[in-house]
Amino acid sequence: MIWIPEEFARSTVQREGGSGAAWLAELPTIVDELLERWQCVPDGDVMHGGVGVIVPVRRPAGGTAVLKVSFPHSGNVYEPDAFVAWRGRGAVLLHERDDERFAMLLERVRTSTLAEVEDGDEVVTVAGRINRRLAVPAPPGLPRLREQADAWEEQLRKDAEELTHTLSRHVVDAAVATVRELGRVQPDILIHGDLHARNILRADREPWLAVDPKGYAGDPAYDGGTLLKSRALTLLAADDPAKAVHRTLDVFAEAAELDRERTRRWAQFHAVQAAFWGRHHGFRIARSGPRLDSLTEFVDRLAELLTTSSCS
Repeated sequence: MIWIPEEFARSTVQREGGSGAAWLAELPTIVDELLERWQCVPDGDVMHGGVGVIVPVRRPAGGTAVLKVSFPHSGNVYEPDAFVAWRGRGAVLLHERDDERFAMLLERVRTSTLAEVEDGDEVVTVAGRINRRLAVPAPPGLPRLREQADAWEEQLRKDAEELTHTLSRHVVDAAVATVRELGRVQPDILIHGDLHARNILRADREPWLAVDPKGYAGDPAYDGGTLLKSRALTLLAADDPAKAVHRTLDVFAEAAELDRERTRRWAQFHAVQAAFWGRHHGFRIARSGPRLDSLTEFVDRLAELLTTSSCS
């Protein structure tokens, strides 16, 4: 029976409450049953991400894999469908799935992530190339991001009116314009949905492979926004933040073969969303206190920088 990492157990209960505690109590048995069904044996220490445990295993023929079991949540539903559509193109391979238990048997990759690479241009270039490879026709049944556009606009307007914030009217209006002009007419292209450097891992079959997709159908430039938002602290700590943001947009758009202005607009939308989200819920690395205040200022600044096409 597996040992559940204490940090994972604690964060799951904090986030999910009683339902999280109940799931954790069942998790060792779930893992044991899946190992038996898929004829795998544990092959290393249990790891974890934000919402699931990762068990390194060996398969019957001697190959390696990982068993991933996630907390049942709507955000995790379409992950295996994305892997099926990609068939290993820029992402890990899916070997087995149990949708009822939110479990998958996946290709094993290394534990080091793209976030550990110090060269910022390399990080953004690799992410852009992965983004391009993942942009394939989306299968039926996946959530279409264009269907979220009305809710996005409503929430932006509500937050701008009800929350105390420092974002200018021009910045909020630009995000709303992106929703109206880009959000409602997105293509049926499969995108990762949460593309950032920690979700791109070193591998053996290819140099880098993506993990943990949301599995949306939408505009590939949307994920340029998720990547740039995740690099906010690095960009804004640069000697010239505007130049750093400008450079990141250029490098990503070229590597991903995307329109640079479209990518900028999605990135600006993500930054405004994040600025309001932080005021509602805090951020993963800071839920309250001075650290949260500092992060909120960073995200506000990023949103301002991204609001003009020149980012200057």
